[in-house]
Amino acid sequence: MEEVPAAPNEGISLSALRSQFSVNGEEGPKYGFDGSRYHYGDGTSVASQNSSQILTGYDTLDVGPNYDFYANTNALGRVRRSRPSLFQLHSNIEVSSTHLASRAPGDSSEDDVEEPQSEPTRFGWVKGVMIRCMLNIWGVILYLRLPWITAQAGIGLTWVIILLSSCITGITGLSTSAIATNGRVKGGGTYFLISRSLGPELGGSIGLIFAFANAVAVAMHTVGFAETVQALMQSGASIVDPINDIRIIGVITVTCLLAISLAGMEWEAKAQVLFFIVILVSFANYIVGTIIPATPQKQAKGFFSYQADIFAENFVPNWRGPEGNFFGMFSIFFPSATGILAGANISGDLKDPTVAIPRGTLMAIFWTTLSYLIIAATIGACLVRDASGIMNDTLAMSSADSCQGLACQYGWDFTDCITNRTCTYGLSNQYQSMSLVSGFAPLITAGIFGATLSSALACLVSAPKVFQCLCKDNLYPVIGFFGKGNGKNDEPIRGYVLAYIIAVCFVLIAELNTIAPIISNFFLCSYALINFSCFHASITNSPGWRPSFRFYSKWMSLLGAVVSVIIMFLLTWWAALIAIGIVIFLLGYVLYKRPSVNWGSSVQAGSYNMALSYCVSLNQVDDHIKNYRPQCLVLTGPPSCRPALVDFVGTFTKNLSLMICGNGGPSPATLDTASSNSHVTWLNKRQIKSFYHGVVANDLRTGVKMLLQGAGLGRIRPNVLLTGFKRDWRKDKPSCIDNYIGILHDAFDLQYGVCVLRMREGLDVFRQAQTHGEEPNNQEDFMLFYNPQPSTVFQSQQGKKTIDVYWLFDDGGLTLLLPYLLTRKKRWARCKVRVFVGGDIQRKEEQRKEDAAIIFVYVLCFCKPDVFITFIDLNPPHPMTKLTQVRVITDLCSLIDRTMPVGRRGQCPSALYMAWLETLSRDLRPPVLLVRGNQENVLTFYCQ
Repeated sequence: MEEVPAAPNEGISLSALRSQFSVNGEEGPKYGFDGSRYHYGDGTSVASQNSSQILTGYDTLDVGPNYDFYANTNALGRVRRSRPSLFQLHSNIEVSSTHLASRAPGDSSEDDVEEPQSEPTRFGWVKGVMIRCMLNIWGVILYLRLPWITAQAGIGLTWVIILLSSCITGITGLSTSAIATNGRVKGGGTYFLISRSLGPELGGSIGLIFAFANAVAVAMHTVGFAETVQALMQSGASIVDPINDIRIIGVITVTCLLAISLAGMEWEAKAQVLFFIVILVSFANYIVGTIIPATPQKQAKGFFSYQADIFAENFVPNWRGPEGNFFGMFSIFFPSATGILAGANISGDLKDPTVAIPRGTLMAIFWTTLSYLIIAATIGACLVRDASGIMNDTLAMSSADSCQGLACQYGWDFTDCITNRTCTYGLSNQYQSMSLVSGFAPLITAGIFGATLSSALACLVSAPKVFQCLCKDNLYPVIGFFGKGNGKNDEPIRGYVLAYIIAVCFVLIAELNTIAPIISNFFLCSYALINFSCFHASITNSPGWRPSFRFYSKWMSLLGAVVSVIIMFLLTWWAALIAIGIVIFLLGYVLYKRPSVNWGSSVQAGSYNMALSYCVSLNQVDDHIKNYRPQCLVLTGPPSCRPALVDFVGTFTKNLSLMICGNGGPSPATLDTASSNSHVTWLNKRQIKSFYHGVVANDLRTGVKMLLQGAGLGRIRPNVLLTGFKRDWRKDKPSCIDNYIGILHDAFDLQYGVCVLRMREGLDVFRQAQTHGEEPNNQEDFMLFYNPQPSTVFQSQQGKKTIDVYWLFDDGGLTLLLPYLLTRKKRWARCKVRVFVGGDIQRKEEQRKEDAAIIFVYVLCFCKPDVFITFIDLNPPHPMTKLTQVRVITDLCSLIDRTMPVGRRGQCPSALYMAWLETLSRDLRPPVLLVRGNQENVLTFYCQ
């Protein structure tokens, strides 16, 4: 008989469909497809479905891949669509066909479409990144200090300084490109890149430091501008004196820049383009000036056009003054290479940051480095180090033999000013040497204005935007006030004002060579952290670290980080210590406060890798008694319902051993992710270091069995079961009592130690609330709305009380170990331990010797010589008398710790065993802990 294939809505393979159905309406063997319906031999037909519906055999809510499912922001003009949950796909939910046909999960209807908003101003990689970075790099140092650095270090070492700076910034640029291509980049620039990659700890530190460094850089570039204006004013009238003139001009300039910034990013971008054109024109003017033959006026000031002798002499260093050393020159020059993140700092204003930041940043580094090398070489080949500027200092025949300096070869005698060190011109003496060399000096002045103002403006924009993103994350107190934005571009007006105030404070220093080294250390610190963040993300094998930038190397990032730190100390060791100290302080604050942010950082990935590695390595080492730790599985149910049990166990396991709060029962909410997270959140707020593990089972005993066998990982797994005492055992069903005692038997079968905690007022605060007339709907509602963090006796100081230990039976030492662990904690440290040891009253003399041996064991194991040990008779004529004799009145006792008897399975009825436990623990004011080890040693007084 021929096999008939199943209908599509009953499930059918793709090959079966191909063989049995016709295509485009052509007749098949028995079946057909007309483009909209499948036809069967019996005359029936069904509507066509998508491939996933055919393969699964029923109507499905599955949808195809969609960008919105992976984005965490809404697209302009519509609501973001969402992927159906696994619960929706897997559960048997009846959904009307009309609803399925009209709107599938993940689709958005016309009702969801929002009113389109106006698109804010966005920039491409040239205008938004490359030009901005080049302008920020071409700052005051280029025009006013590079010729002077060339005179000090020589052309050769100046090239080394330039290339070393470019190597550091280039490696940082590669790292920044890797981070920028690791995911979608939002606003916040450098801070956003680092914090989302490395985490809030270092991200917050670098955000504050980088924002502060940019604010100070505003002052540096403004002071350079003011120096130029003041130099132009020397030929005419001055305002007060040179220093105060710089201060006045600087404050006015910063105020004007603030006004431009407040006008918005669009106006600021237009101003930057204008500055860029001015600088390019000044460069062309400078190159033309080096080629034009020198006039007598320029020769008197040391300019002789291109000369091989001048190049050779200026190639070697000639150190002068207190800054006259390699690292002194490096510290002054390095800020001129630090503008590489100007584009990344406005990442929120870029059209496509993942493309714009790598391309624009690296191109800016290349072109600016090339320009620095060219200017250092050309000016060093044209201008001598010392010149008087006096037209009468021509070389006379009589003084040819005594003439000093290279200018003698070209007919000029600057011997007097060289000898007296009074030369006012030349590379070593005039900061404005580029104006002298150029074809038209005012264009160089315009270039200085463009470079200084553009760099100051870029820094003034970058600092508030980075700071604004940091403030919005609420990592630090107080600063949230500056997170508010205004306008369609969310401009940080308050941040602009703060950056303005910082800039004005440093403008008042009015000394460029003093401000530059301060900035160098902060920027080097920033670059070191950027490179380290990339290296750390790479070595931790973080699944979230997958940059698409192919030129990235983790070893280059490590090299950049190490070199940056070394140079920090070589430049100014005390400034390096201050910068690192600030980072450590800010890092410590964030670690202490633990802000509630989760950015999937490399720190999280590193922690996971370390934890996994250590867990696996434990399998290679056998357990030893000296390393025994009571690793506790605590049957809390929802932890918030039994806070006293949680607090008690958390006291002696904190920073010592494992604690797992177990919850097992028939409710599916036990495994719900949101519910589990709420339990963990409750534990964290209570400062309890514990895991939460929930299982779904038909009954409590089955759930506990699952926990006993499945909780933990490798050697990090529970070995002690803790539960509360069943107070209602007299009223409850016999089956419930059997289940409770059965849980204890199951724990013993699996070689667990067992502890039972009893308190006079009970442990279950949920039941206590019901007893007092409160009617919360369920335990989850109670946790959220009914005193979610109640206080317990175990949270308070225990004072000078006692812990009474009744070591009735030798269980391996767990009964003795737990009180000792309690006394190691601050709340219990003043408590004295009283140990009552069981024995036979008829063997007094022998018992004294055994008591002495027990004291010896306790002192050697725990190094606590103040233990008090006494003897009680545990050999009375009747077993129940034996139990009642250990019940004592303890007015000054914080805890009673007693060895729990073990009932034989099948021989001791559950009710009788509960009666034993009742007799040991009832009507006692302090909490009672019944302890039974697994009969294996947990104590040792040997050293091996």
